[in-house]
Amino acid sequence: MEISITGGIIIAIGGFGPALGIGLIGAKALEALGRNPNASGKIIPNMFIAMGLAEAIAIFSLIFAIITTFQ
Repeated sequence: MEISITGGIIIAIGGFGPALGIGLIGAKALEALGRNPNASGKIIPNMFIAMGLAEAIAIFSLIFAIITTFQ
């Protein structure tokens, strides 16, 4: 079995974007909660949904990296 550098590049680039996105989502949600703590019932569920969607992109890149590595 060969070692593929393509899989490493895919997971590196595919992990950077979602990590940055999750950080920005969390920062903006905390900023919104700091301004209006009473809105936590609306902000926190939307924050988790957005973080989950961003994490799905990282999982897709992991799957593509695995597929390209073992071909």
